[in-house]
Amino acid sequence: MDFVVALAKWFELIGKIPGELGSLSASPELKARVDRIPTRLGAHGVDAFGFNPESLKCAVGLGAWFYEHYFRCDTYGVNNIPDGRCFVIANHSGQLPFDGAMLSMAAFLERDPPRFLRSMVERFVPSLPFVSTFLTRCGQILGTPENCRRLLENGEAILVFPEGVRGLNKTWEHRYRLQRFGQGFMRLALETNTPIVPAAVIGAEEQAPSLFNAKALGNLLGLPAVPITPTFPLVPGLGMLPYPTKYRIYFGEPMTFNGNADDEDAAVLDRVQEVHARIQTMIDDGLAKRKNVFW
Repeated sequence: MDFVVALAKWFELIGKIPGELGSLSASPELKARVDRIPTRLGAHGVDAFGFNPESLKCAVGLGAWFYEHYFRCDTYGVNNIPDGRCFVIANHSGQLPFDGAMLSMAAFLERDPPRFLRSMVERFVPSLPFVSTFLTRCGQILGTPENCRRLLENGEAILVFPEGVRGLNKTWEHRYRLQRFGQGFMRLALETNTPIVPAAVIGAEEQAPSLFNAKALGNLLGLPAVPITPTFPLVPGLGMLPYPTKYRIYFGEPMTFNGNADDEDAAVLDRVQEVHARIQTMIDDGLAKRKNVFW
């Protein structure tokens, strides 16, 4: 019965999108929040990485609609995101990165003053036509150490998913179990003395449950994965939309680490595991508190 009700809600929400698109970017309140984001713009109105606040104003209305009406996000602990440079380290799932967008919207909409999270995207993303330009204009960055280091020097808040595509494309039987973390974020945190804010997203695992990962087809298409979900690829177009699960987003207290960024792997991995364990605990706590996937 819950699934039937959720399916009806899904079609209702999808039906509203075309009629509301025209007004989604027109909110003066949202534009005013964009103007409050600290930026370092050049002569052409973009920063050194291509971020354009005017482009963000065009996109943030749609993001806010998904945050408030589609995923109906509840956010906790957003004020744990400090001023100045920081990492926000989160679990990753859902086949398409709506979790990253909703984490960014949480920091933008719920924190005062608003913070704008700069996401580190995978290396395959710049090869995607149109999408890569859109993401760049909205402030997302190719995830290289040098790019991340420069943003931290500018006092930015950096959103990182250390699971990478291992988390994004995990199959149903591995839901809410963190995959292996990379070390890069920890080495940069040690080098730049940057605090780490652990974050947990509850709800994204069910938005597009992957039954099977067609890796061979993904290799042919130059993609890291091709997930097979209950509606994709059987339902073209509509199958790409996530189900209207309810998101619960948790930001934990900042974690600080001391040490040498050039330490042996084992020493750095011990610190990485501390973050991994903290986020897994937050996920488990969030799941225990949740009564229903859809509301």
